Amino acid sequence: MDIKNYIEQVKETAQWIKENTQLRPRTAIVLGTGLGHLAEEIDIVDEIPYNKIPNFPVSTVEGHSGRLLFGYLGGKEVMALEGRFHYYEGYNMQQVTFPQRVMAELGIRSLFVSNASGGTNPNFEIGDLMLITDHINFQPEHPLNGPNYPGGPRFPDMHEAYDHEYLDMARTIAREKGIKVVEGVYLADQGPTYETPAEYKMYRILGADAVGMSTVPEVIVARHAGIRCFGVSVITDLGVEGKIVNITHEEVQRAADAVQPIMADIFREMVKRID
Repeated sequence: MDIKNYIEQVKETAQWIKENTQLRPRTAIVLGTGLGHLAEEIDIVDEIPYNKIPNFPVSTVEGHSGRLLFGYLGGKEVMALEGRFHYYEGYNMQQVTFPQRVMAELGIRSLFVSNASGGTNPNFEIGDLMLITDHINFQPEHPLNGPNYPGGPRFPDMHEAYDHEYLDMARTIAREKGIKVVEGVYLADQGPTYETPAEYKMYRILGADAVGMSTVPEVIVARHAGIRCFGVSVITDLGVEGKIVNITHEEVQRAADAVQPIMADIFREMVKRID
């Protein structure tokens, strides 16, 4: 990677975005597969298609609209990515995490990430909302490979990748609203194939409660940049022995869609309460 050119691209993109919105949010949200409807909860001020943003990748996956949104959620200014980028799409990890570098340049201090995932915990059910307490990086390329990006440590500590204060806040909100949440470890593999029964079994043995194809690189880079992170996985299918069935991308989208109002409740209230 040409680090100098990459930094210039990040700064160029951030400057272009600043010139195309008056809002200066401190919280960003990444909406994963089938979770784009949360954007309807945002009072949108500015809407920018990814293909109009200099240097920005473009979403190629169904269920990812590919828009950068600026507006208000819970009375606070927010930035939302309606669609993310994946390693399996052919992007390298610097491209996958380009938005997080731009976020840091824009002054984002809190990042909320969401995804659809397969549950490996036998106690989970389809439609469960899992608060991510930790992750396992099982992707073939690390997003911090290469020259160290300025401003972050060469060897960043990851003992609290998912902010404990934010997790406590989410637990409190769930209790107050009577929302069922589960908690667990999210494992990111490469995709784009869904996991085999043997792979699901292996991931469970490794300590994963849910498996997906995203999120972890974004969180690693955000934490490297000093951004606090909170993550939610929507359990859209089960990778549990005896419960594994044929699954399609469309079914994953439908399962995620059904849970969106609950996730929106938690996100909205958290944004409202964050200082």
